[in-house]
Amino acid sequence: MIEKDIAPAFAALGHEARLKIYRQLVKAGDDGLNIGDIGRLLDLPASTLAHHLGTLVQAGLVHQEKHGRETRNRADFDVMRDLLGFIADECCSGVDLGGGAALATATTTESETVA
Repeated sequence: MIEKDIAPAFAALGHEARLKIYRQLVKAGDDGLNIGDIGRLLDLPASTLAHHLGTLVQAGLVHQEKHGRETRNRADFDVMRDLLGFIADECCSGVDLGGGAALATATTTESETVA
């Protein structure tokens, strides 16, 4: 994945209410939650919840399924793993500053540099 493809998902999670909603859906697992349950858990009005869920759906983080009068919301765990992987993939691999030099992670502590 590249930044332009994954940025909308991170942007959607950049709001406190949406992050709380998403975390509740992750906790719920594959069963997901209906809109009423999410609203009760987070004490959010229906209109506010609908707006934020719409943003999460549009970003591909949440899937909604209608079952009669109920709408079931589920976190897309494949997308979640992609987000986490994107952040962790190059952890501590160093930064190429050009000319073959790489900036390695700092291994000295402040006390070592003072001595």
